[in-house]
Amino acid sequence: MRLVDVATLIMGQSPPSSTYNEHGEGLPFYQGKTDFGFMYPSPRKYCAAPKKIAEVGDILISVRAPVGPVNKCRERSCIGRGVSAIRAKDIDRDFLYYNLIYLEDYIASQGTGSTFKAINKSRLQSIEVNTSEFELSEQRKIAYVLGTVQLAIEQQTQLIERTQELKRALMHKLFTEGTRGEAQKETEIGRVPQDWDIVPAGDVIVSSRYGLSKKGGDNGQYPILRMTNQVNGFISADNLQYVDLSDDEFEKTKVEQDDILFNRTNSFELVGRTAIFTLEGDYTFASYLIRIRVDTGRIDPYFLNNYLGSDVAQVRLKSIATRGVSQSNISATRLKGFLIPLPWFDEQCAINEKIRVVNKKVAIHQQKKRVLDELFRTLLHKLMTAQVRVHHLALPDEE
Repeated sequence: MRLVDVATLIMGQSPPSSTYNEHGEGLPFYQGKTDFGFMYPSPRKYCAAPKKIAEVGDILISVRAPVGPVNKCRERSCIGRGVSAIRAKDIDRDFLYYNLIYLEDYIASQGTGSTFKAINKSRLQSIEVNTSEFELSEQRKIAYVLGTVQLAIEQQTQLIERTQELKRALMHKLFTEGTRGEAQKETEIGRVPQDWDIVPAGDVIVSSRYGLSKKGGDNGQYPILRMTNQVNGFISADNLQYVDLSDDEFEKTKVEQDDILFNRTNSFELVGRTAIFTLEGDYTFASYLIRIRVDTGRIDPYFLNNYLGSDVAQVRLKSIATRGVSQSNISATRLKGFLIPLPWFDEQCAINEKIRVVNKKVAIHQQKKRVLDELFRTLLHKLMTAQVRVHHLALPDEE
């Protein structure tokens, strides 16, 4: 059946911007995909004079840049031109929601426009929805199974966010108070324990080098690390690109264990981001990163990486960045002049250990979420293609 046969479509219409507000006057306002949260959207704006309205239980679909992502409407809302509300009829609403998730890539392919993809109402209404295989009772059971997994994903997402908030608070406390409860002193970088020194980063950096200007590709001799490989303070081997290098080029730009990669050129929000390299194998790195090696007799590289990644350091790093039209920059020279705390080595290790414990908790939740994401994708495919049937599943309200 076509989508129009099982649902009513309400295409959004943006009201005058003068009616937008952030203090809750009127209805929550959703303009497009960027307003969507997980499972349910979270409003960032409100509209005092809505033109098109989505009701509780409607499915919201992004119809402009990008086309295809869906979400659920949990409260009466105003929808702008980047969103359409889909109101189910003669079909289980949640089954239709998951069916549209399954069809997201296909729906995206139906968008038109060379630089700004959009899908119109007629084309959206004509999307074929697979309902012929499933009675209404089985539709409800499919939605229940997928909803259970999606709820578990949401729970892990929330646990990740809360644990990362805990990590930020912990790091602020550790880098201002230490672990021993000793008296504090006021310094150029704020309050720190009395026994800590404050030194320029250049005092403990023994090598700082810019990376390669070569463009990476899908094939090549060596993987090249980029800004996208900096994940939660560590280097990740996901989404790699590759380059071919001479032996001399590689030796000069090789990344070794416990090297720190510092993001020297990027948007203002991302400049100064750091990550430590702990992977096995041969890697090189891109030109907008600085490879930092430290005097391990004076500072633990994990301590420096943790400090540079803390909120208190990130605010200060951004204050020394030179700002351009679209990019900001922190040169190696400026980085070497950046003041850092330098506790005794055993204190550095104690701080690292407390942060490591929290990082491990984050990693556990992230791994659980990855497993659940894969389970959801597998179940979605098999349930929507009738490879797995749930005829005999008893729903909680049927037991």
